[in-house]
Amino acid sequence: MLQRRAVNSGTERGVGAGNATINIDSRREKVNNGRRWEGYQKAVVINARLGRCHRVQCLTGDQSSQVKTFPQRRKTVSTMMDSEAHDKRPPMLTSSNQDLSPHIADVGEVKHYFCGCCAAFNNVAITYPVQKILFRQQLYGLKTRDAILQLRRDGFRNLYRGILPPLMQKTTTLALMFGLYEDLSRLLRKHVSGAPEFATRSVAALLAGTTEAVLTPLERVQTLLQDHKHHDKFTNTYQAFRALRCHGIAEYYRGLVPILFRNGFSNILFFGLRGPIKEHLPTATTNSAHLVNDFICGGVLGAVLGFLSFPINVVKARIQSQIGGPFQSFPMVFKTIWLERDRNLINLFRGAHLNYHRSLISWGIINATYEFLLKIV
Repeated sequence: MLQRRAVNSGTERGVGAGNATINIDSRREKVNNGRRWEGYQKAVVINARLGRCHRVQCLTGDQSSQVKTFPQRRKTVSTMMDSEAHDKRPPMLTSSNQDLSPHIADVGEVKHYFCGCCAAFNNVAITYPVQKILFRQQLYGLKTRDAILQLRRDGFRNLYRGILPPLMQKTTTLALMFGLYEDLSRLLRKHVSGAPEFATRSVAALLAGTTEAVLTPLERVQTLLQDHKHHDKFTNTYQAFRALRCHGIAEYYRGLVPILFRNGFSNILFFGLRGPIKEHLPTATTNSAHLVNDFICGGVLGAVLGFLSFPINVVKARIQSQIGGPFQSFPMVFKTIWLERDRNLINLFRGAHLNYHRSLISWGIINATYEFLLKIV
């Protein structure tokens, strides 16, 4: 019995010792796990702090100084909002695109071209018969009565004969005149710093007039169709263009020099004086008053410029009425006309009074229509 009790007590002690060992091991494991968890939490906190610091450094100096004064939660929220806003922000253009985009937008405005085209169409439809009488006087030195009788003999059927070339030429040239003048003036003011306003606008007007001369073939064909000597050779615009083709491309641009001189001279004065003349007119308070002022301003300028450039148009009409043959210079043709008209200025300016009234009406219509359309387009 004593031996059994000793054995049992020894067994109980062994079991107790084993349980104690297990308890100690479990406690050590819990401590280790706790330390690992604490280390993991510390690592997470450190990484979070490093992430916040990195985000704060990416901000500008002003933003970072403001963010650092906020609590940690506000830091995190603001950083997240900034990052989301950055993701939603549209991509930035390169510096070259940013520099060119305003100029492309400026040049892309077509309302000045459209208004100039419509103004020219309105003008040609109204004043073409008067222009045809004037052309006969320029070409043959006829009196007004004789030129009207000549048109009457031609008949009403031929009254608007040849209107297509001037319609195409005027609508295109006036669209280029007004549109290019506005675009070139804007570009010159931006790129030529320190230049006077009058100088930039004069250069823009000269360049616009030079560009108009590209359409000289239309004015050339118009001259041929208005001359009654060529009525039997061709009856429409297509036949006139075809008749000139066999003489080469230079034949289409016969009379280019007087056209260049006339366009440059007229454009500089028209755009340079249009504003000052309108300022001296009575102040307009209604739309109809504005329309009247624009008509007067454009009409007066057109009449004066038409009178001053009348001898140039006389020489141009003589040069362009010829088909084939040698090209004669502007001074040579002017000398021939001067001798034919007995060296008399009155004979040289025969038809100038009609041209004055036609230009008064024509440019009044053009300027008033152009300014009116600019307000409603």
